[in-house]
Amino acid sequence: MAKLDRRILKTQESLRKAVIELMTEKNFDDITIQDIADRANVNRGTIYLHFQDKYDLLDKLIEGHLNELGEMDKWACQMDWSEALIPYFEYFEKNYLFFSTMLASKEAKGAPSSFRTRLLAYFMEGFKGEIDKESERNTDLSEDVMLQYAGTAYVGVIEWWIRNGMPHPPQAMAKQVGALLERTL
Repeated sequence: MAKLDRRILKTQESLRKAVIELMTEKNFDDITIQDIADRANVNRGTIYLHFQDKYDLLDKLIEGHLNELGEMDKWACQMDWSEALIPYFEYFEKNYLFFSTMLASKEAKGAPSSFRTRLLAYFMEGFKGEIDKESERNTDLSEDVMLQYAGTAYVGVIEWWIRNGMPHPPQAMAKQVGALLERTL
């Protein structure tokens, strides 16, 4: 894979930042390509050099964050829950503007409403390999119900934490959520 030019990376980052900032001000559906161009201080044509449209830009932004979470999955699943969740909560904290914007509302608010669904599906898929099938504690439970329960709870806690201004540090959140997921799965 060819290495991207630093100017291209800088432009793409500027566009991603612009769209998130604009989403804090108005609904995604009301944001125009010109709004994004103005905020990123680029020409409209520059956006089309990198993305098909604003939906492609948002989709690539979401994919980028899910891919970064996926990179953590590769090594985090080797750790116990509480330790493994620390880098995730640190990531949510570091990317507060993105997650607070994307999780700001569960109502249909344009394209971001699908983010919660994608995040939930992502975590549920990740939890599949974590269900305790060796002990007797889960024998009467449906795997689908367990995954839905754990995924919904995890996304809900992340939403609560972000909406409330992250009242606990990432380490404390990881310890508590880790203990709850360990009991559940």
